[in-house]
Amino acid sequence: MLFITMCKVKAGTMQERIVRRAQWEFPEGMNVLAEYWPLGGEYSVITIVEGDSVARMMAAIIAWDDVFDFTITPAVTAKDGLCLAQQMMKS
Repeated sequence: MLFITMCKVKAGTMQERIVRRAQWEFPEGMNVLAEYWPLGGEYSVITIVEGDSVARMMAAIIAWDDVFDFTITPAVTAKDGLCLAQQMMKS
């Protein structure tokens, strides 16, 4: 399953967050497909992660909860979504 995580800054400077991120690694078992640092807008970090457990996502959130407010949502790729829609239409 894919999870999209969108992070809003709640504490710390950009320099502090970059130094901390350079030293931090995602929990073992998380397959990080993408990590973006938008230069504008309400979110400072967006990640797309593949995994079979919410527990690993929670471990990552706990590590950064003092710095970011998180919005996490499950997602599917457009290709998979279209396949699912076709299957649903057949039912």
